[in-house]
Amino acid sequence: QVQLVESGGGLVQPGGSLRLSCAASAYIFSINTMVWYRQAPGKQRELVASLLSSGSTNYADFVEGRFTISRGNAKNTVYLQMNSLKPEDTAVYYCNIVSMWSPYWGQGTQVTVSS
Repeated sequence: QVQLVESGGGLVQPGGSLRLSCAASAYIFSINTMVWYRQAPGKQRELVASLLSSGSTNYADFVEGRFTISRGNAKNTVYLQMNSLKPEDTAVYYCNIVSMWSPYWGQGTQVTVSS
């Protein structure tokens, strides 16, 4: 069973940056989409950014140009570079990789933006 492992979360001050990583434990064939979601306490999980196999990207409106999703050279790794972080970005961030046959989810990494 393929597992996704996220890393890179932590505590950062407002205006700071973090780079989240998500790596699969094994090769995933025929990836369609790589996605980052987040879930803040008491709120529903929401999409942050997505990357299609074509290379097209899509971002939630609240990103406002601050985040960048990218795929690693290992192809089974996806990153989320987050700049100009705000307190409202505080949430657990999850990666999701969707292949032709199955979706895969990571366990989440906590991002806390606070002074």
